[in-house]
Amino acid sequence: MTQAPNISFEFFPPKNIEACFSLFETVQALEHMQPGFVSVTYGAGGTTRELTHDAVALLNRKYGWNVAAHLTCVNATREETLEIAKSYKSVGVNEIVALRGDPPKGAGQFTPAPGGFANSVELIEALAATGNFKIRVGAYPDPHPDAADDSADIIWLKEKFKAGADSAITQFFFDADTFFRFRDRCAKEGITGTIIPGILPITSWKGVQKFAAACGTPLPAQYAKAFETAEDQQAVSIELCTKLCETLTQGGVEDLHFYTLNRPTLTKAVCANLGVNG
Repeated sequence: MTQAPNISFEFFPPKNIEACFSLFETVQALEHMQPGFVSVTYGAGGTTRELTHDAVALLNRKYGWNVAAHLTCVNATREETLEIAKSYKSVGVNEIVALRGDPPKGAGQFTPAPGGFANSVELIEALAATGNFKIRVGAYPDPHPDAADDSADIIWLKEKFKAGADSAITQFFFDADTFFRFRDRCAKEGITGTIIPGILPITSWKGVQKFAAACGTPLPAQYAKAFETAEDQQAVSIELCTKLCETLTQGGVEDLHFYTLNRPTLTKAVCANLGVNG
């Protein structure tokens, strides 16, 4: 039997009181699984910057978790961005997920802020120079929508590791072979840093089709058939996600990062199927 993987979770910061309850119900449901770390996102365009800081501080203080706070290059000068990093450090956060970030809604494409970081590599270099953080970055097994070709993401990931990244977390995908091909191409390019698969349990088949299209992530034909004929879509989601994770671990993957969407049920079930019970 394959050893249970190391796990981590991603949450997003609440925007209202109802969302606060949702976040902490999720945290409490998954707490016993003892994640290696948890990450907290920014909204598009840095719109939840303060909320992210508050959520990070609370998760670190109340649960003692190793929290990796998202930090982006959007809508801030270099000084402002590094000041945010400093504020994370002041509340006990020692890890950052360093990203370029999505452009503000309606902007169309990313444009560096005046006096801001031009890209994620510049941000990573600046964070690494402080010596204060373990730095995690994004990786894309399927081409990023802004990538010039299917090699661009691998070359850029190599630059991120050279700049000081410690590990990478991938965009979600639904075909294990997509990850294995990406991992092999990264190794061929000389990338030796840890690449952690990002796992998205499907909470809504209709919703994930839109989400995947926006991210450039293909949905396997068997997924469409399974969901469109299912009497119980939740059971189908758990089964497909468990199978994906099992295939990854059988292929040598030791770490999995779950995008929870602040909904714990599917993630909890899949982790239990993998033997992760805390």
